[in-house]
Amino acid sequence: MGARKSAGHVSPQRDGRGADAAPGELRTRPRSETGLSPAEAARRLARYGPNEIPSEPRTPVWRRALQQLRDPLILVLLVAAALTIATGDLSDAAVILLVITVNTVVGVVQEVRAEQAVMALSAMSAPAARVVRDGEERSVAAAEVVPGDVVLVAEGDIVPADGDVLAAALLLADESSLTGESVPVEKAPDSDDARRAVSAGTVIVRGHGRVVVTATGADSALGRIASLMGAAPGLTPLQHRLARFGRTLAAVTVALCAVVLALGLVRGQPVELMIVAAISLAVAAVPESLPAVVTLALALGARRMADRHAIVRRLPAVETLGSVTVIATDKTGTLTEGRMAAEQLWTSLGEAAVVGTGYDPEGRVGRDGETVTPGTAPDLAALLRAAMLCNDAALEPPSDHSPDWSALGDPTEAALLVAGVRLGLDRAALDRELPRLEEIPFDSDRKRMTTVHRRPEGGVRVACKGAPESMLRPEVLSDGPELLARAAAQAEALARRGYRVLAVASADHEDTAQRPQIWESGLSLLGLVGILDPPRSASEPTITACKRAGIVPVLITGDHPLTARVMADRLGIASSDEEVTTGDRIREGTAGDLTGVRVYARTTPEQKLDIVQAWRGARHVVAMTGDGVNDGPALRQADIGVAMGRRGTEVARQAADLVLADDDPATIVSAVEEGRRVYANVRRFLLYALAGGAAEILVMLLGPFLGMPLPLLPAQILWINLLTHGLPGVALGAEPVDPNSMRNPPRPPEESVLGAGLWPRILLMGAFVATVTLVVGVWARETGRPWQSMIFLVLGATQLGVALGSRARPGSLANPFLLVAVGVALSLQAAGVYLPPLRDLLGTEPLPPTDLAIAAVLSGLGHVAMRLQARLRPERPPKAAYHRQPRDVE
Repeated sequence: MGARKSAGHVSPQRDGRGADAAPGELRTRPRSETGLSPAEAARRLARYGPNEIPSEPRTPVWRRALQQLRDPLILVLLVAAALTIATGDLSDAAVILLVITVNTVVGVVQEVRAEQAVMALSAMSAPAARVVRDGEERSVAAAEVVPGDVVLVAEGDIVPADGDVLAAALLLADESSLTGESVPVEKAPDSDDARRAVSAGTVIVRGHGRVVVTATGADSALGRIASLMGAAPGLTPLQHRLARFGRTLAAVTVALCAVVLALGLVRGQPVELMIVAAISLAVAAVPESLPAVVTLALALGARRMADRHAIVRRLPAVETLGSVTVIATDKTGTLTEGRMAAEQLWTSLGEAAVVGTGYDPEGRVGRDGETVTPGTAPDLAALLRAAMLCNDAALEPPSDHSPDWSALGDPTEAALLVAGVRLGLDRAALDRELPRLEEIPFDSDRKRMTTVHRRPEGGVRVACKGAPESMLRPEVLSDGPELLARAAAQAEALARRGYRVLAVASADHEDTAQRPQIWESGLSLLGLVGILDPPRSASEPTITACKRAGIVPVLITGDHPLTARVMADRLGIASSDEEVTTGDRIREGTAGDLTGVRVYARTTPEQKLDIVQAWRGARHVVAMTGDGVNDGPALRQADIGVAMGRRGTEVARQAADLVLADDDPATIVSAVEEGRRVYANVRRFLLYALAGGAAEILVMLLGPFLGMPLPLLPAQILWINLLTHGLPGVALGAEPVDPNSMRNPPRPPEESVLGAGLWPRILLMGAFVATVTLVVGVWARETGRPWQSMIFLVLGATQLGVALGSRARPGSLANPFLLVAVGVALSLQAAGVYLPPLRDLLGTEPLPPTDLAIAAVLSGLGHVAMRLQARLRPERPPKAAYHRQPRDVE
C-alpha cells in the first residue's frame, strides 16, 4: 500500500493550523507533528512487522500435481494401470498413464498461468508513502509504515494504513472498497470516531491532510477482513458428482468382472486366461478418458473465457458456474459503474434527464423526448452553470494509465461537471467569465458549499449547492413557500428513487464587501439535481439472462437500504415492495431466514459471509461477485468467487476463482453457458463410454450362454477400449454448447452426474450395442465365419457410430475434431483385422469383403439408435420446481 499521485495534487502544509483556519486550510487536533525518529520507526517495524497483508504462499508445482492426482477417477485409473502392469500389458498401461499425465499437466499449467495473469493485474498496492520523520517529510516504502507514523495524504492517494486524522483540508475519502458505501465520506480531526478514522486501502478523492497511523498490516481493517478468508476452497459440484460416480463405478465393475471370471472358470476356461480377461474387462469398463475429457472441456472453456477477458484461476471453476443456482452480487463497482452520475434535473419549469456513460463528456440532456441546449433550456443552463461554478472537481481525459475519462476530486462534483458539459456549457469559459473570489467550503454541519464570483458587469455572483434539508429553508432562500414546498416534495420523490439530491441556488449582488454569513441568505432556487452511482449498461441484461436460466440473483451491499432497494428494483433483482434485510437486523438476530429475501443492505464482511453460508446451507450452489476488500471473505467462501479485475481490489482478486479483467458483468452469463457446456459434454461422454463398457460386459456375460465360450480375447477388449475411449471420447469434450442450455434451470446440486434419466439411456444403449454384436456373433458362428473377429469388428465400429450420434449439432461441421477422430479409430479397428502384425497381436482373422460390408452396415445402426434415442428419450431438463422462490427455501 502507499501513495498514488494524481494530476492537480496539492501537498499538505507542513505546519498545522488551528480549528479556526480559513476555508481550505488545515483543521487540526492538538498533537505533536514531528513524527517518529528513524530509530524509533525501526524499533516499531521490528515489533509490529512490515505493513503488508499476509498473502497466501505460492503453491509449489509438486503440490499442485499431487492435488490433481487425488481426483477419485484418477485414483481408479492408477489402480487400473497397476493391474495392467501386473498382467504384463505394458502398452495399455502406458496409454492409461499417458492420460493421467496429460490431465495433470493441463490442470497445473492452467493454474500457474491464471496465477501469473492475476499477479499482472495487482495494481492496487502502491509502493510508497509520504511520512514525517523527525519533523521532515520523506518517502518510504509502504511496507515500512509503522504505528505512530504521521502520514501525509492528498487527492488521489491510497491510504497506506489505518489511522486517525490529525489535520485536514476538505478531506474526502472513497471507502467503497471497504464498506460498499458509494458516497465518499468527509474526514476531519474534530469529528466523531467514524469520520476521524481512515482505513488502509481507501482512496482520498479530495483535499489533503495528516494522519497518525494506528494499525498496520494484519492489524488494519483490511488485514482483519483478509483474515476471514482462511478457509480453503472445497470440491466443486462436478468433483463431488464424479467422486460419487467413481466409487459406484468401481464397485459395480469389480462385481461384474468377478461374475465373468466365475462363469469362465465354471466352463473350464484356463484360470490365467480368465484372470487376464476379467482384469481387461475391468480396465475397459472404466472410462479412463473421462479425466482427459473433463480437462479438455474445462481448458477449452477457460480459453474461450480468456478471449472474453475472464481469467480462470482454478480450472474446475468453469464448470462450477454452470451449476450455480444463486448469484450473490455486490452493488458498488460490480453492478454499478462505481462512479457518480447526475441523471435527473428539476427546475420550476419541469424535469429533464441526463444521458451518457461514466465521466465521458459525450452525451445529452433531454426534456420531453427532445435534446435541449443552453439556448432552448435557459432554466437548466442556469442550474448547471451554478453547479459548475460551485465546484472544485476536474475531469481527466483517457490516457495510457486509464482508458476512460476519470474524475479528479469529489465524484459528486465531477458528476455535476459532466452534466453541464453534456448540456453544452464550457467550464473554462465560465471560469474566465466569472472568476472565483471566495469560497465557503462544505462541512458536515452546514451541509452546503458556497462560492463567490466576480461578474463582468460589476458586483458578484454567489453560487451555492447542498443537501435539500439545509438549502430549502427561508433563511437561505428568498423564494416563496409554494416553490419551496414543491421542491421539497420533488427532493423526497427523487430520494425515494435512490438518488442523492442536491439543491442549487444563486444570487447576484452589487456590494462586494458583504460578510461571508450574508452570502448564504437571500438566494434564489435554481433547481435540484438527482445523482446516482448508475448501473452498468450490461447489468440489467446480465440479471435478466440469469433469471431466464433459472438462477436467483441477490444483492448484498454495504450501501444504504433505500439505495439498495432502488437498484435491485431497477435491475430486476427484486421489486420495490419486497423486504430489504439490513446488517443491523442480522447482527441483532431479527432478520429471520437469510434465504428469504433478495436484498441485503448495510452489511459487514462478516455478514456477507453469513449470507453466503446460509444459501449454501439451503443446498444451493452460490456464486459471489464483488470488487471490494469487504467482498473478499464471501468470494472465498462461495462455491465460486467472481472478482472485478480493473476496479477490483487485490484482496478480491486473490480470493476469487474467476477474475473479469474488463469488469464486464455480461461475461458472467457466457461463463455460466460455458459451465453448462462442460457439464453437458461430460454427461455426453459418460453416456457414450459407459454404454460401450456395458455392451462389452454384456457380450462377455451372455456370449458363453449362446455358444461362444470366450467372445473376446483380453487384447481385443483393450484394443476396442483404446480406440473408442481414446480420441473419439476426448473429442466429445469439445462439442459446442446446446442452444437451449441457458433456457433451462440449473441442475440440483445433489443430483448425480448420471441423474436426470441418464442411467436408463446408458443401459438401453449398452443393451442395443450388445444385442447387435451378439446377433452378428451367433450368425457368424452358425455360418462358419470367424465369429470372434466379427464380434471384435462390429462391437468397436458400432460404438464409434454411437459417438457420431452423440453430437450436439448433428449434420453440421461443428467440432470437426470428432469427425476426424472417429475416422481414424475406424481405420485402426479395420487394421486390427487386416494388418498381419496387429492380427498376431490381437488374435484376429481377416474377413472377406462381404463380411466387412455387413459389419460396416450394422455398425451404422449405432448412429441411428443414438439419434432415435435422443428424439424419443431426450435428456430431461432439471425440474423447475427445484428452483423455488427464496421465501420458500427450506
